[in-house]
Amino acid sequence: MQNATLVLKDGTTLLGESFGAPLDREGEVVFNTGMMGYPESFTDPSYRGQILVLTYPLVGNYGVPGECKDLENLSKRFESNALHIKGLIVSEYSENHSHWEAKKSLADWLKKHEIPAITGIDTRALTQKLRQHGTMLGKIQTSAQNPDDNTNSKTFLDPNKTNLVAEVSIKEPKLYKRGPKKIICVDTGIKLNILRNFLDRDITVLRTPWDYDFIEAGEDFDGIFLSNGPGDPAMLEPLHKIVRKALKLKKPIFGICMGNQILALAAGAKTYKLKFGHRAQNQPCQDIDPDSPTHKHCYVTSQNHGFAIKDSTLPKDWITWLKNLNDDTNEGIKHKTLPYFSCQFHPEATPGPLDTEHFFDKFIDML
Repeated sequence: MQNATLVLKDGTTLLGESFGAPLDREGEVVFNTGMMGYPESFTDPSYRGQILVLTYPLVGNYGVPGECKDLENLSKRFESNALHIKGLIVSEYSENHSHWEAKKSLADWLKKHEIPAITGIDTRALTQKLRQHGTMLGKIQTSAQNPDDNTNSKTFLDPNKTNLVAEVSIKEPKLYKRGPKKIICVDTGIKLNILRNFLDRDITVLRTPWDYDFIEAGEDFDGIFLSNGPGDPAMLEPLHKIVRKALKLKKPIFGICMGNQILALAAGAKTYKLKFGHRAQNQPCQDIDPDSPTHKHCYVTSQNHGFAIKDSTLPKDWITWLKNLNDDTNEGIKHKTLPYFSCQFHPEATPGPLDTEHFFDKFIDML
């Protein structure tokens, strides 16, 4: 292995060894505390533009599965058709892998998709730094140049200033035909298992680009789903306007992750950037709505986001429905009287627990 360096915006340099593609990449350095599920995580569009630090000490020991698709040509093992991370940082990479579904090593997979990766970094110390100071811009360097020549903050690319959603959203509307009930699925970087959850429930889905005005186009539908996705939701003003028009129709609306934030912004609330985000498969959340039949129920949830809703800015007809028990941040909202609700976490998991998979049924019952 050749040497590789992680350079942070504050000037910190960490030396390790390269096991991915021998390329230099830059992005926002974030951490995930999950124990497994890296094939699903790396292909999650919400990680677009980010250098991912995994805190679990050993990575790569079960390799990477082969491609397997369902009848709708949706991957069963990955959450999209591409890797979206800009780079990977691990404590120890396992050069030997073993799993009955494995078709290649993690290193070979990363090289194929031109993703640089570093092993030999104290990822837990790095995570402590990111928790203390917040996520930082960073750069993976695998070339021979002196890392001290590239610590000027002006040389670092901030992916959150780019419309990342436009990069990962579907380009043309696509219809997945099932039963009589039909929803509009606004694709801001949707994970494939979300689509599968609707199709498995016999729902016809029209998957649309993030800025497609389905109301202006005269589309017929019974409900609207707002998907997950990368970057700053405040940048998506065209989508805010579309959802504002949709709110006037009083048809059911359900949002996940970025969809939670988009629904809030369309309603008139504001969002903000979290210090270090939520990226894990074990984030505890609680239903705090006293009128909810599941009031005080706690859920273990899978999460991947760096922005959140500012509770105090919610209009009077909206309530905070779910809270994160680690930091008391917003994890979901709903309208007091109309069929609009959303959650900040991922009920479909992949990876993670299925505690809240019934949210799909909750939405479908409204249609």
